[in-house]
Amino acid sequence: MLRWLLSIAALILCLATGAAEAQRGPDTERTPDYNVWENVAERAEQSISEGQASDTALEDLRSEIVAFREQFLEAQGANSQRIQTLQSQLDALGDPPENGEEVPEIADRRAQLQEQLATLRAPVLAAEEAYTRADGLIGEIDNTIRTRQANQLFELGPAPINPTLYPGALRDLSSSVTTLWSELHEAWMSPVRQTDLRQALPVVIGLLVLSVVLLMRGREWVTRLVQSLRRRTRPGTGVWSFLASFGQILVPLAGIFTLSAALSATGMIGARGELLLDRLPVWAAVLLVIRWLAEQVFQKGDAPSGTLQLSAKHRVEGRFYANVLAGLLVLRGIRMSLTEFDDYSPSTVAVLQFPIVVICALMLFRLGQILRQAETSESDGTGFDGPGFRLGLARYLGLLAMAAGCIGPVLSAVGYARAGEYLVFPMIATLALAALLIVLQRFANDLFELFTGRPASDGDSLVPVLAGFALAVASLPLLALIWGARVADMTEIWARFREGFLIGETRISPTDFLTFLLVFAVGYGLTKLLQGGLRSSVLPRTRIDIGGQNALLSGIGYVGIFIAALVAITAAGIDLTALGYIAGALSLGIGFGLQNVVSNFVSGIILLIERPIGEGDWIEVNGNMGTVKDISVRSTRIETFDRTDVIVPNADLVSGTVTNYTRGNTLGRVIVSVGVAYGTDTRKVESILTSIAREHPLVMMNPEPFIYFKGFGADSLDFEIRAILSDVLNILVVQNEMHHEIAKRFAEEGIEIPFAQRDIWLRNPEALRSGTAPEDRPLARSAASSGSGSGNTDERTAGMQSDPPDAPDGPDGDR
Repeated sequence: MLRWLLSIAALILCLATGAAEAQRGPDTERTPDYNVWENVAERAEQSISEGQASDTALEDLRSEIVAFREQFLEAQGANSQRIQTLQSQLDALGDPPENGEEVPEIADRRAQLQEQLATLRAPVLAAEEAYTRADGLIGEIDNTIRTRQANQLFELGPAPINPTLYPGALRDLSSSVTTLWSELHEAWMSPVRQTDLRQALPVVIGLLVLSVVLLMRGREWVTRLVQSLRRRTRPGTGVWSFLASFGQILVPLAGIFTLSAALSATGMIGARGELLLDRLPVWAAVLLVIRWLAEQVFQKGDAPSGTLQLSAKHRVEGRFYANVLAGLLVLRGIRMSLTEFDDYSPSTVAVLQFPIVVICALMLFRLGQILRQAETSESDGTGFDGPGFRLGLARYLGLLAMAAGCIGPVLSAVGYARAGEYLVFPMIATLALAALLIVLQRFANDLFELFTGRPASDGDSLVPVLAGFALAVASLPLLALIWGARVADMTEIWARFREGFLIGETRISPTDFLTFLLVFAVGYGLTKLLQGGLRSSVLPRTRIDIGGQNALLSGIGYVGIFIAALVAITAAGIDLTALGYIAGALSLGIGFGLQNVVSNFVSGIILLIERPIGEGDWIEVNGNMGTVKDISVRSTRIETFDRTDVIVPNADLVSGTVTNYTRGNTLGRVIVSVGVAYGTDTRKVESILTSIAREHPLVMMNPEPFIYFKGFGADSLDFEIRAILSDVLNILVVQNEMHHEIAKRFAEEGIEIPFAQRDIWLRNPEALRSGTAPEDRPLARSAASSGSGSGNTDERTAGMQSDPPDAPDGPDGDR
């Protein structure tokens, strides 16, 4: 655990150093010293070929080579602008003639430029060659160290279950304890040490009293504070209780530091005791952190939202097993310290380590079983993973923990001690890291609820999801370190990320991406600002209609985005000529697979320029009728009168037939049809319909409305009102009002609006009266005679009557 903590600290330091170096300006650019580099490279090649250097020596050598590699990478960009200028001058001169006959002035100028270009390119080529050599040496060193680690992992050592090894292990352990006790006894019997103790006694007593108070009462005080905050604060202030719970780590840890200082101030601790005291705070931190994580994950009472739901029995077991594991990790640290002091033999190390591995594996197996039985709360939908994924991950970790708890002790028992430890102890650290992520995710949810007043379980809460995703990504380097990755591996990934990648002869780095995004964001913002100013201040004062204003704003937006992209690419130093091959390859795909997209894009530009339709127009295309709501470069959105959106490709609007009812103005014609009974005075009907049309406020008088006597229908005399409306969008309203007025005026004038009627004749009605009918003939046959009425009404039957076929018509002549 101590090694992991030191590795994490080294990784953070390396990343911070790399970030600081990345921010250095040109003034601090380092020039490579190739003489020193040659010596370092030769020394590295010799160490790799001999294979005798230790891992520490190789790591130090690797660090030197990495520093040189960064200098070589920076040197590759030297004189880049001047080289580009000279190359442009040579291109301007053109290619030399094939026959070799060239104007002397041009030939001399070409030679001068080529000489200058070669002189400027020499340092760049040297840096590229040195960079390639440094990169290869780093790869060789990494391969050497990884090979050694793999060999050590599967190295077969003494089997700890061999009883013949026990006496030697007990002798070594008792010797260490005896030596430690002898150092304490010698210090206690020394008069000089006793004098120093008497002088420091007040300080020692004060520190001891303080440490006892912090260790005995500090945790209880913090627990009471946490419980008080949970009871008295409003929802969302789980933040404060979480922060206060850190006191469960800090207060006892302060007591351990105080105790260590008190014991060290006595002067009675020997050399071994001083070393143990120096490492005591680290062991105490491991013990307290794991205990705190166990109490946060396996909480008493109801489990809070955002954690795995376990029964009360399983939570008690989880806390117990986690505390036992913490104690065993501290015991392992003490064993490692004693091994460092007294240089134990491999057999002694195997015997002393085996019980710790077995008990840790047993605790790990039980924790895995508990995780396999975990559930999630139904209302928990927050976090980067969601309840389903979190539950699956917990059960998968539980399965891995159970597998490690079974396989680890077996490998250790047969002699593969390193392999057994590699399975057990990293798995413990992985569970601790997973617990930390759960706790931090819940803390992020509490922060969200505190600042927004909304629970993180809301479906539209994106901030907790992003926070969980960031925590998961940040935990990946730690997870790699836990499972054996070196800090150098992490820094190498960061270095590769900073270097970027090559496209043609151009290297694109993350700095270029950041520059591109920043410049493009500024250009995009200026474009939006210009559009907003034109939309609110300039265009409303012009005579351009709404459709033209929208087209102009859209065009400015597209042009502004295009210019912003070009400026951003130029500012980032991205050579677009390097993308020529990619563009050539994509052009073939555009020609075949994206031709419809390109067609719609070009059609969208045509629509914005020609403006055959505009936003707010009432159009009909492909059988879809509605109002144009938005015109983009690929498609146009039409809102139908049913309040549904129809997305129409722009190519259909350009190449197809489009009916625009309101293009340029909202004038339009309305037609209202009506029929009257035969015998009605047609001039009177015309006069009434004319007055109805003229009296409507939306009907225009120029041209005047026209009453069209359509003709003699099957059931009625047909008329139509044809009038021009000032706003055709209200055509249904006008038709509705005219229908009401026609019905009213015709009723007042006694004009009849006919409707169709039918008489049904039943043959053999006696068969219906008797209830029987011969099987050899139909039950009834019907024949219909039509009367007078309007031809556009439904046929209806009021009842059945048995009139004879020659019965006369009714008084109206149509019944």
